[in-house]
Amino acid sequence: MEKGKNFALMGAAGYIAPRHMKAIKETGNNLIAALDPYDGIGIMDSYFPEASFFTEFERFDRFVDKWHREHEKKIEYVSIATPNYLHDAHIRFALRSGADAICEKPLVLNVHNIDQLKVIENETGKKVYNILQLRLHPSIIALKERVVKELKENPDKMYEIDLTYLTSRGKWYFISWKGDQAKSGGIASNIGVHFYDMLCWVFGDVEENIVHLKTADTNAGYFKLKNAHVKWFLSVNYDYIPQAIKETGARTYRSITVDGEELEFSDGFTDLHTRSYEEILKGNGSGLDDAYDSIKTVSTIRNLEPIGLKGEYHPFVKKVIV
Repeated sequence: MEKGKNFALMGAAGYIAPRHMKAIKETGNNLIAALDPYDGIGIMDSYFPEASFFTEFERFDRFVDKWHREHEKKIEYVSIATPNYLHDAHIRFALRSGADAICEKPLVLNVHNIDQLKVIENETGKKVYNILQLRLHPSIIALKERVVKELKENPDKMYEIDLTYLTSRGKWYFISWKGDQAKSGGIASNIGVHFYDMLCWVFGDVEENIVHLKTADTNAGYFKLKNAHVKWFLSVNYDYIPQAIKETGARTYRSITVDGEELEFSDGFTDLHTRSYEEILKGNGSGLDDAYDSIKTVSTIRNLEPIGLKGEYHPFVKKVIV
């Protein structure tokens, strides 16, 4: 039998799944089984061509259960890269199958799901890990270290943060599950949750949460964190990308400024899933408690009414509201 831990992967045909395959491979482990209703899954040939593949959950479940019952053939981890609204159910499946769960962000759509998953962790003795890879980015780690040092000298310091993330999506986005708020959680959950997690990790918990703008393709608002004021703007609409960026041919624009200074973290993303897996395998991964603040934040945003051009709003809001 091959050395290394045994993994199963749910959502194997999705956009983010190859990063999980790469991470399993680069950490010296084995992908035993994969599931996705879409069968255009040739990417597996680059990583685990011998892995069993299923398009139906029931057959995947049966296979995992057989492995669960065969001596020395236990599947120890289930990686979850399925649509957001299925994460909760698939994490439960992993735990009840005797495996730890490694789940993409957002971990779940609502905080009460986290509370219930804690109960199942206790029942099964298995753990839930969330991929919160920005916590492992060298630039973000350096920022956190700087902030910790500065707050020791001045505990009342408040930082001024601008977060702008524009990642253009075509018409397909709104036909897919990502365009359905009930399934994705909306723009903030789908593309903002890892930024919110990072900001809370560095600057403290959300103390005030205001939404200025909420449409199908754009969300914007303001947070007061323990040690920062944050104006944020998220969109999948290409029209809002600055002209200078459009002229380069780029369809994505990401900017975080801290007290007016640009935080440079455009590089270093390619290996963060592998780094996440390394930490998880050492027992140091981000668990349910780590996910709590960002899930509470996006759940609150989903239920707030936007107030428009009032208070401390992100300057890009005027691109939408005239």
